[in-house]
Amino acid sequence: MTYLIGIDGGTESVRAHVFDLEGRSLASHASPYQTAFPAPGQAEQDPEEWWRATGEAVQGAVVAAGIDAQDVTALACDTTSCTVVALNADGIPLRPCLLWMDVRAHAEADEIAATGDPALRLNGAGAGPLSPEWMLPKALWLKRHQPDIWARAARIGEYQDFLTLRLTGRWVASLNNLTMRWHYQTRHGGWPDSLLANLDLTELRDRWPSDIAAPGEVIDTLTPDAAAHLGLPQNVKVVQGGADAFIGMVGLGVRASGDLALITGSSHLQLGVSPVDTHAPGIWGTYADCVYPDRHIIEGGQTSSGSVIAWFKRHFAPDTPYEVLNEAAAALPPGAEGLLAVDHFQGNRTPHTDALARGAITGLSLKHEPAHIYRALIEGVCLGTRAIVDTFGSAFDTKRIVVAGGATNAPFWLQIHADTLGLPLEITEQPEAPALGSAILAGVGAGHFASIDDGCAAMVRTARVIEPDMAAHAAYGPIFERYKAAYEALKAVRDEQI
Repeated sequence: MTYLIGIDGGTESVRAHVFDLEGRSLASHASPYQTAFPAPGQAEQDPEEWWRATGEAVQGAVVAAGIDAQDVTALACDTTSCTVVALNADGIPLRPCLLWMDVRAHAEADEIAATGDPALRLNGAGAGPLSPEWMLPKALWLKRHQPDIWARAARIGEYQDFLTLRLTGRWVASLNNLTMRWHYQTRHGGWPDSLLANLDLTELRDRWPSDIAAPGEVIDTLTPDAAAHLGLPQNVKVVQGGADAFIGMVGLGVRASGDLALITGSSHLQLGVSPVDTHAPGIWGTYADCVYPDRHIIEGGQTSSGSVIAWFKRHFAPDTPYEVLNEAAAALPPGAEGLLAVDHFQGNRTPHTDALARGAITGLSLKHEPAHIYRALIEGVCLGTRAIVDTFGSAFDTKRIVVAGGATNAPFWLQIHADTLGLPLEITEQPEAPALGSAILAGVGAGHFASIDDGCAAMVRTARVIEPDMAAHAAYGPIFERYKAAYEALKAVRDEQI
């Protein structure tokens, strides 16, 4: 037998899956770690905890699968992206990472956007704004606010690059991260040298990895230390992965023009495949060759989505099971009897790209109960997704939506997504799409599949389709207009305070 391992480095844990060549997960194991929030808008993790968790997860998955580790031929990793690490020359972290959701570098992001550099075509066709989540704002923040760390940082990279270094001993960047978060453009000059020069950041190029590998490309085999840490043979191939949501596209089989992946979880991403290079205000991308050769990826995203629901459950309904909340919320009409929620609890990624945006719940009365607020929050997230798909507009013709992540386990949430969009949603047999996507890439690197497309055809299958309730979709029309107006009203109040 032959097996592949997909390692998913997420926001809350590392989860490793053991897959066979038909896409079946024999077993998985997760190892959690903590996130620190030093101040509003800031989020950090300890990279050493990622490495500890990776060893525990892989060993646990192999044991749970009951396989011989000698039958594992390759592995690939997906991780959170824009999770920036500063390492010394030996690869030791100098500080906690700046997690993807960390938006402390909003002033630096505004400054970068103001340069007007051609590399910014990836940010709303140059109209911006630039998200403070991305690599350059965070690197610039480190240089300005922690100069002692910056002076000692021989390597600046991502969670993905840190794992690659620990697994193989090689400092290699993923083409996926470069093209969609580092302003690297395969067809327009490569590295963003002029932008770095404008920002007095030219030394960053020497700290970034100089070697690049595309998703599905073999980087190396495991080092002896890494093999021991994972409990795998040293000859296991380490294959390049990338950002979790983008690799999730592979695990969903989202590969044809007009296909859209809706990746749900702590955050949401909307990722579509386009045959052409497209840039427009309110969207990110497109990114050439980001996941698949000769294809472009268009992107939208919500910084806080599942995390908003978790926040509500943790603080306001800790003893109420989700099943009870869902049943009560499902009995309510669209609009939760007058409640409206704005989902920007950690800022807005698209279509506004506003790091200072914040969440809100409006229309509260003494009639409303926890189920009303719960439904309104879910509707707010789903209306945020609709705002992004609508912003794509003529730039992307949505033909098919495939969903992955936490919402696939919540039929109530899925139905509201379908109803607000007015479009059917496909669910695949393997909901852990990033891990499956990593395994498919591992299979390509190991030579089991001739291409990523062939790997998708062999390992991805549709399980069911969620059809929209078009009457509910019509009811959400005026609610959606109120949702859009609420952002503008809240922004006006905020700007007056500033």
